[in-house]
Amino acid sequence: MSTVFCRILKSPRKADTYLYLPLEAHVGDLPLELQQLFIPEIEVTRMAIKPSRQFARISGVKLLEHLEDPGYYLQLPLPVENLLDTLKNGRES
Repeated sequence: MSTVFCRILKSPRKADTYLYLPLEAHVGDLPLELQQLFIPEIEVTRMAIKPSRQFARISGVKLLEHLEDPGYYLQLPLPVENLLDTLKNGRES
C-alpha cells in the first residue's frame, strides 16, 4: 500500500462531519446523499496518507482501504452521551 494524497472537506450542513477524498476525486461523483452534505465544498486541508500513520479514529491502513473502495472516507461525529440518562441509570442500580 502506498501513500495517497487526499483533501479533507468539512460539511456545511452537519457539524463535525468530514469527508476524506483522493485529490483526483470529485464530490459530484459521490452518492447523492453525500453530495448534499458536502456541497458547497469547504476544504479544510490536504494531506498525505501513509499506511504507518495513525489517526484518532482510524488507522492509516484502514483509511487507505476506504479511499480505494468505496473511494472516500466519511468521518461522523461521535455519539453524544446523555449525561442525565447516565446519572439516572447509575442511581437505579
